[in-house]
Amino acid sequence: MGSPSPRLNGHAPIVPSGRCVGGGSCVNFMAYTRAPASDYDDWGVDGWESENLIPLMKKLETYEVHSDRPSHGYDGPIKVSSGGCKLGVADEFIQVGTTYHKRQYADDTNDLETCNTYSPWSKYIDGTTGRRSDAAHHYVYNQAHNPNLQVWDGKHVKRVIFKDKRAVGVEFASDPVSCPDADQSLSIARASKLVVISAGAFGSPTILERSGIGAEAILKRCGIEQLVNLPGVGENYQDHNLVFVPYLAADEAVTMDALWRGDSILQESLAEWNSSGKSLIAQNGLDSKIKWRPDDEELKAMDPAFQPRWQEFFQDRPDKAVAIFSACAGYVQPLSRPLLSILPPRNYITAGYCTLYPVSVGSVHVNVTGDGNERMDFNTGFLDDPSDIVPLTFAYKKTRELFRRMASYRGEFAAGHPDFPEGSAAACREASGPVDLNAPDIVYTTEDDEAIDRFHRDIVQTTWHSLGTCAMKPEADQGVVDARLNVYGVSNLKVADLSISPLNVGTNTYSTALLIGERAAMIIAEELGINCI
Repeated sequence: MGSPSPRLNGHAPIVPSGRCVGGGSCVNFMAYTRAPASDYDDWGVDGWESENLIPLMKKLETYEVHSDRPSHGYDGPIKVSSGGCKLGVADEFIQVGTTYHKRQYADDTNDLETCNTYSPWSKYIDGTTGRRSDAAHHYVYNQAHNPNLQVWDGKHVKRVIFKDKRAVGVEFASDPVSCPDADQSLSIARASKLVVISAGAFGSPTILERSGIGAEAILKRCGIEQLVNLPGVGENYQDHNLVFVPYLAADEAVTMDALWRGDSILQESLAEWNSSGKSLIAQNGLDSKIKWRPDDEELKAMDPAFQPRWQEFFQDRPDKAVAIFSACAGYVQPLSRPLLSILPPRNYITAGYCTLYPVSVGSVHVNVTGDGNERMDFNTGFLDDPSDIVPLTFAYKKTRELFRRMASYRGEFAAGHPDFPEGSAAACREASGPVDLNAPDIVYTTEDDEAIDRFHRDIVQTTWHSLGTCAMKPEADQGVVDARLNVYGVSNLKVADLSISPLNVGTNTYSTALLIGERAAMIIAEELGINCI
């Protein structure tokens, strides 16, 4: 739970994280995207340039969607496919996008450079079995025969143990959340060669701080003796800003709604999935997207507050998308606006849009409550920079125009939209069908724009893409680890997870998390003299 923010109209944002073996890969949306190669070059870290990472991107995947694509891999542990069935909503979204929105179509926009093009959306789903392709099953559980691997789940690491600034083990106990009835006494695991922290953007910096590594003021307020002054620990928190907006869909449209409600179709779909790996079970509802960049006309329509950001970061980088627009065949509930209790049981389609390189950053630190219990001091930073809300405003208007022209459109589900003034031309309502492809766009007044602004500050949420809090940067630039993932100021301690990402990446971050894992494995194997990688 993040701290309440005036930029979010006072609400406290919720950021769920994967609390299981395999982490977020076991609970994510299974959406397959990859960042442009230039994102990794922008890190400016020796050994992490795209030319060194692309072979690892290919190594880790089996790309089942198309054959013989030079940027993809075909013999890796992680399967990528189109899922167990295709939903017609995707074709509608792409058809409107390539006509009304006047963008091109490509069958693959995950080739590390293609942008601003409508395309199908692949998934981390095994095309044969129909099962999720997560890190737990494809990197951990398949090593059950390996005597070098022991997995102790349900544990909470309190701190790293040091001897003269050399990491020699970790102190841990049963996790009071997942194992509330277990013995909470502390245990120690000793390490003769190396300790690697892979606890994510929340867990890794707080483990370091509990171990005495961090900013003096943070540690002092918690009564933690400082071992190393490393003020970058817990800083540089980044995410993507996501909004879900629901629309009513035709009765004959095929959506995920009946399955997600647990209607009778659930048992039928399970039976088909168990026998063939197909059906809606091997789906996430997301079959189409665009990695969107504004054209000149769209830029003119956007608030001038975005112009400096466009000119400084996006203008001369044609592979960098400002946002992803997508159409989900089903109702997706926003974290900050639960509406299921008032949701009529019918078909829905949901516009999803997330900005990929917001300027705002936050922080994650340990803290102690008045009764002496530990809690997390977490500031998301969402929308702190005034330029970050501008693409969201445009995305709401543009995706609404796209959806109004889709064949399955039957109006807006008003409770999930801005509260427009009475009599506004933008007011939400049910409809008997889509508007004509050449119909005029909705004209929004100043009052309408203010309603959209309030809506976004109320509803914007995490994209479950937290990163950056143990940044791989020079120590003088608030870095926490070096290019070999070593924590500054100590020895025999590394961090290997999304927290090391120094900058944001224009992708659903599972692909980057896997990439960091592969690169970390290479580094560790080299240092330990292991030649099997």
